[in-house]
Amino acid sequence: MQFTQLRLAGFKSFVEPTEVPIEPGLTGIVGPNGCGKSNLVEALRWVMGETSARRMRGGAMEDVIFAGTTQRPPRNLAEVTLRIDNSDRKAPNPFNETDELEITRRIEREYGSTYKVNGREVRARDVQLLFAD
Repeated sequence: MQFTQLRLAGFKSFVEPTEVPIEPGLTGIVGPNGCGKSNLVEALRWVMGETSARRMRGGAMEDVIFAGTTQRPPRNLAEVTLRIDNSDRKAPNPFNETDELEITRRIEREYGSTYKVNGREVRARDVQLLFAD
C-alpha cells in the first residue's frame, strides 16, 4: 500500500482545506520554523488512529481543531483524509475490494471523532488494524 494524498481541513494550523500529494519515492517536508511541518506529520498519525492527545502536542484531542487567531474565528471541526493506493490488494479483507482506499477521521467539538473508510463509517480499531497489518 502506498500513500498518495493527504487532505486536511481545520486541523491545527491548516484552517483552509489543503491537499498534499505524496508521490512515489521519497517525499520531504521542507519549510521555515512555524510553517506547519510537524502538523502534517501529526495529521498522518491522527488519521491512522492515534488516541493520545499528549502525543499530538495537546491536552485534549479537541486541541487538533483550529483554535482561531486574532483575524480568524475558531473552527468547530477538523478533518483529515489519507488516500492510499491499494492496487496490490494488501489491505485487510474488509477493505480489500477497491484499488484505492480513502481513510477519513473527523472530530467535532463536544462530539468526538468518527472514522470512515471509502465513505463507510468504521470503528477506530478497524483503522488501527488496517495500518498495523
